Amino acid sequence: MRRRVGIIGTGWVGASVAISTLQSGTVDELLLHDRNADLAEGEAMDLAHGAAFYPASMVRSAAMDALLETDAIVVSAGRGGRANESRLDLLRDNAAIVRSIGARLRGYRGIVVVVTNPVDVLTQVMTEAAGLPPACVIGTGTMLDTARLRQLVGSVLALDPRSVHAHVVGEHGDSEVVLWSGARAGGVPLHGWPRWNRSREPELARRIRDAAYEIIRRKGATNHAIGLATGNLLRCILRSERRVLTISRVHTGSHPWGGVALSLPTVVSGEGAAEVLEPEMSDEERRGLIRSADVLRAALDGLRAVEPVASTE
Repeated sequence: MRRRVGIIGTGWVGASVAISTLQSGTVDELLLHDRNADLAEGEAMDLAHGAAFYPASMVRSAAMDALLETDAIVVSAGRGGRANESRLDLLRDNAAIVRSIGARLRGYRGIVVVVTNPVDVLTQVMTEAAGLPPACVIGTGTMLDTARLRQLVGSVLALDPRSVHAHVVGEHGDSEVVLWSGARAGGVPLHGWPRWNRSREPELARRIRDAAYEIIRRKGATNHAIGLATGNLLRCILRSERRVLTISRVHTGSHPWGGVALSLPTVVSGEGAAEVLEPEMSDEERRGLIRSADVLRAALDGLRAVEPVASTE
């Protein structure tokens, strides 16, 4: 069976997602779509010329209708953040774009991956606009924040980041929560490493939280790491790997974060994000997660007040 992925929005992020996806070797066909048809076609041509350097795959630009026949669609359309602008500041501009795309994805049978920021609220907007089950609309959420955490911890301990097991949960943004209490390196609790200094944790958390702002200030956008993260997520979906990733989805039930899209460790497979896990948390971390849910709920309520969207409740 041919594995097909579509990407909507071929700017900085969309292009990085495309090349990461091709390099992963998990797709047989990659379809690119952008409201600027020339941009999508140009990116497809450029990527196709590199076919000798990645596993066999076809890449081409396509109309929106063709994307409805894919296994997964990545939504990276929208404007990027500016220096000193929070992700939530992007909300009103990008919500209209995502809502419009979602309306065209009604009845889609694959998995929708939302990358556009603010990714948590827009994951919820997409879920509602497309009328899809929450498990079938996945935001990249704190995958990138978690990767940044593992890289920083690895640098402190002089370890490969893949030997670090730690999570950032909640909003992909200013209210995110680093779960220091459950962090481990090489199977050993982080707080058991002699080289680890707990007093550094607030500063490391700040660096993770502010990383995007620092990159945007220097180069104008973040794109490579989120492209790699999204390519990794697509591989988990297309291969049904059942990996645990800190992705964002709309949560149901009576949890304090019920009715809100935010990131928690979740089993990701070809069926989407069906199994959400509640990780080990200290009381302070749990309170932080609840505050993060409240921030996102307030942002969604503010959006609905000016641009009402149908609820899935």
